[in-house]
Amino acid sequence: MKTINELGIYIPEILLPKNIDVKSWSVIACDQYTQNPEYWKKTSDSTEAKPSTLNLILPEVYLNAADKPARIEKIRKTMNEYISGDVFADPLNSFIYLERTTAFGRMRKGLMVCIDLETYEWKPFTTANIRATEATIVERIPPRMEIRKGAPLELPHIMLLVNDKDGSLVEACGENAKKGTPVYDGEMMMNGGKISGWAVTDNSLVEKALNKIAEENRQADGSTFLFAVGDGNHSLATAKATWDEHKKSLSGEELVTSNVRYALVEIVNIYDTGLTFEPIHRVVFDADSSDLLQKLSEKLGGKIVEASSKEEMIDAVKKSNADFGFAFKKDGAQKYMILKTDIKELAVSKLQPALDEYLKAGGMEIDYIHGTEDVLELGTKDNGTGILLPPIAKDSFFETIGKTGPLPRKSFSMGEADEKRFYLECRKLFN
Repeated sequence: MKTINELGIYIPEILLPKNIDVKSWSVIACDQYTQNPEYWKKTSDSTEAKPSTLNLILPEVYLNAADKPARIEKIRKTMNEYISGDVFADPLNSFIYLERTTAFGRMRKGLMVCIDLETYEWKPFTTANIRATEATIVERIPPRMEIRKGAPLELPHIMLLVNDKDGSLVEACGENAKKGTPVYDGEMMMNGGKISGWAVTDNSLVEKALNKIAEENRQADGSTFLFAVGDGNHSLATAKATWDEHKKSLSGEELVTSNVRYALVEIVNIYDTGLTFEPIHRVVFDADSSDLLQKLSEKLGGKIVEASSKEEMIDAVKKSNADFGFAFKKDGAQKYMILKTDIKELAVSKLQPALDEYLKAGGMEIDYIHGTEDVLELGTKDNGTGILLPPIAKDSFFETIGKTGPLPRKSFSMGEADEKRFYLECRKLFN
C-alpha cells in the first residue's frame, strides 16, 4: 500500500483567523462576477475595516485595471501584516472535512488537502494523477502568475473531483471528523449559504481510501487517474507554472520542502448529491440552421426527429445522455428538433469539435449560454440556432477525460455562481 505522500497528497498547515467571523472573512472565488463590479463593491463595503480574504485576493473584474500593479503590491503587504500581526491562530496541521450548505438548499461535502504539483498536469493526454477537465488557455496563466509569484500566502478556490462511488474518502473522513468540535462554522456573505469545518483526526482513513480509489481508477496504460480538476483549472495551472519556474533556483532537499511545490485544494466526490453539474449550451448565429443540423447529424452519426413542442424537446434532451435539442426559425416558422445520437462519452466532447469544424466556413459566431430558457429564446431569433445539451453524465466523466483528454472549453458548470468555492483557509507559500 502506498503512503498518502506517494499518491501526491500531503497534510497541510492551514492558517485560520482567530475567533473567525466567517461572514466578513470568507469571500467568493476571484473568477466569479467578472462583469459585475457592483457585486465586488458590495463585498468591499461589507468587509470594510475587518480582516477579510477580500484583502488577500485580486478579483478578476480588476485583472485588466490600470491600477493592477498597485493592487497586487497592497495584497502582498496585507498578507505580511496578517501573518506578522494578530490575525491568524497557530497553524492547524490537519486535513479539514467541510460541509457547505448553499443558498439553493444543497449540501456539499469536501476535504481540504495539499497536493504535490509534480503529480498534476494540465496538458492533454497526460498520465499524471491529477488532470485538467477542460482545455487550458495558456494565455491566461502569465497574468495570474504575477499575483502568485512572491505572494506569502495562498488561498484556494480549486476543487478537485474524485471518482468514489462508495464515499470512502470525503464521506468517511466526515463521519470521523464530526465527532470533534468545528474549527470554523458560520453563515457566509452575499448569498453564499453556510459552512462548517472539522479537523480530520484519523489520517489512516485518507491513506486507505486513496489506495482503493487509485486501484479502481487505474487506466489501461497503467497510470492512475486519481483526481480531475472541477473548478479553478487556470489557478492550478498557474500554481504549476509558478512551481516549474521557482524550482529552477532550488536544489537538493529544497526541491521537496519548498511550500511552492504544493497547493491547497478541496476534494469533492463527483457523486456527492449536493454537487450539481450543469451543461453549458451553445448558440450559433448567422448559420443555415437546417444545414448545420444536417451536417452535425452526419458527423455524429445521429438521427433527426422533429419535436411537437418546445416542452417535448426539452424533456427528451434532459432524459438523455447523448441527444441534443435545436431551436431555430425556418421560413418564418419556429422549429424544435432533436438530434438523437449513440455517443458513449460525454456528449459535449463530440459536439464541440464538430461545431468548430463547421464554423471554419466563416461568417458565423458561437456563444455559450448557461440557462435552458435563455438558449431557446435566442433560438427564436431569425439569425440564431439554439443548441440544448444533455445533462453531464457523472458515470462517464472520468472515463471520457481518461480516453480523450480535457473536454472542450465551456463544457460544464459546477452549480450556480453563488455555490462556487469561497476563500476561507490560507497556507504559507513564499516565506
